[in-house]
Amino acid sequence: MNDRLPHEKGFHVSWDQIHRDARALAWRLDGRGPDDGHWKAIVAITRGGMAPAMIVARELDVRTVDTISVKSYDNQSQTDAEVLKHPDKVMMGDGTGILVVDDLVDSGKTLELVREHYPNAHFATVYAKPKGEPQVDTFITGVSQDTWIFFPWDMALQYVEPYRGTD
Repeated sequence: MNDRLPHEKGFHVSWDQIHRDARALAWRLDGRGPDDGHWKAIVAITRGGMAPAMIVARELDVRTVDTISVKSYDNQSQTDAEVLKHPDKVMMGDGTGILVVDDLVDSGKTLELVREHYPNAHFATVYAKPKGEPQVDTFITGVSQDTWIFFPWDMALQYVEPYRGTD
């Protein structure tokens, strides 16, 4: 029996690490777009996909970047996914040539919902859990389903007492 809370098996990701991993994602996606290897646009799933999408867009020299806002978490509890804001309808079409980027695929419900709207888009995440892997086309690092990922935008710097002494 596992008595751990979801956040107790934590994987802490620094800004440096997310930058390296997002660049690795860009390298994996380079030349894989349907237009002579290029992508028409990148759509970030807010909020977690915004930082990786920015890095991927820079690396792949994609200038058209939009967002889709999907809510699927309340604090650390998953809820039914719902789209709060869609990207530009004309640009999106059925998703052909569009690269959809998120930080993590967990259960896959967010990507499943977005894929219903844009079935021909390419879905890429930096991290993937086993339940969500079928919904993602490209990812960099797999983690166990019971791992909670702490992203740098969710963390705050704070003072820590020295190991020895108080001076």
